[in-house]
Amino acid sequence: MEKIYKREEYLNKVRGFYNDTMIKVITGIRRCGKSYLLKSIIAELKESGISDNDIIYIELDKKEYKDITTPKELENVIDSLIKDNNFKYLFIDEVQNVSGFESIINAYKEENNYSIFLTGSNSYLLSGELITKLTGRYIEIEMFPLNFYEYIDMKRFLEKDINQNIYLEFEEFIRNGGFPGSLKYDKYEDKLLYTENVIKQIFDKDIKSHKKIKDKALFEAIEKFIINNFGSKITIGSIYDYFLKTEKINVDRRTIKNYIEILENAKIIYSCNLFDIKSKKVLAGEKKYYLADLSIYFTLNTDNRINYGPVLANVLYAYLKSKNYSLSVGKIGNLECDFIVRKGIDKYYYIQVSKNIEDEKTKEREYKPFYEIKEMYPRYLFVLDLIFQKNIDGINNINIVDFIYNNEDLK
Repeated sequence: MEKIYKREEYLNKVRGFYNDTMIKVITGIRRCGKSYLLKSIIAELKESGISDNDIIYIELDKKEYKDITTPKELENVIDSLIKDNNFKYLFIDEVQNVSGFESIINAYKEENNYSIFLTGSNSYLLSGELITKLTGRYIEIEMFPLNFYEYIDMKRFLEKDINQNIYLEFEEFIRNGGFPGSLKYDKYEDKLLYTENVIKQIFDKDIKSHKKIKDKALFEAIEKFIINNFGSKITIGSIYDYFLKTEKINVDRRTIKNYIEILENAKIIYSCNLFDIKSKKVLAGEKKYYLADLSIYFTLNTDNRINYGPVLANVLYAYLKSKNYSLSVGKIGNLECDFIVRKGIDKYYYIQVSKNIEDEKTKEREYKPFYEIKEMYPRYLFVLDLIFQKNIDGINNINIVDFIYNNEDLK
């Protein structure tokens, strides 16, 4: 029997809706673990006493279902699996393989006899247009690849060797990434080959066939620019200037915008807006982009040295996003706070991220934005080094590896 690692963070988000007729849509970058989340849910339903006859599971990427491409064909398959009038749990994996799937999903939902779960890699189908095509209520559960806590926990689950030096494991995690399938392999070369194949699938299946991409060479150039500059402030204008002045390519600004949106819709990158703390407004134009998984960068680049500034910020960004925190970049005059983080309605946190604060100059630079912020919300400085003084002037100094390894939350 296949061993399934249960990702509690995401199961907790969906458990309350197991018996709800609201449609549950699970999205995320390809191979981040959406199919196994469905299998985990099915396992829990069976453990609770739900009969196999009341669970319908259709994997549209599998051989027996790969030719299903129309709503009618999907309907015929579903109906063939229904044996009685009992309440059913309907799971459809990779639903975007069926063009116009929304019509048949709506029809089953209207019968009020189904708890429906959908997954899809291409969020162009499952996010922007979902609200207009699926009638009634639905929820979207967004998945990320493994964070560092899950990475270590899954290695234990699979009975893989774990380095006693957790900081060396953290470096391995940064380079290898958090795609769950890579943990099946022990050799670094095999992990790299697996990840390269995943990245190729993402670009081939979720991006390059996209109807809005008119110039694939230009798209690849813009894609590489964004990925190589993750964690840096970027504007449409700065990308335009780079291609015009450095690459001698004249590209339309609307094309740049469209191509960035395609990368976001495929869940490869996530945008982080700049927020002016004094005026309480989101600043138009400048954004930072973070990667769904750092292996995307290391797979596409031969230079495998770690630039800890953006890397640590990316690790923390993805970790907090997976825990339903909202993040933006704080702007205070000429100063910048790496993240303003919100949870719920009124919980706010200010965060700085640095490899270390071993010298006074670095320490002063990292602390300075905190002293300019008037609101008395909690302040955190996350560093890679060991912490000897955990609180300075009300600022919490936190080791980022320990924080994520222990699966902690902001307090």
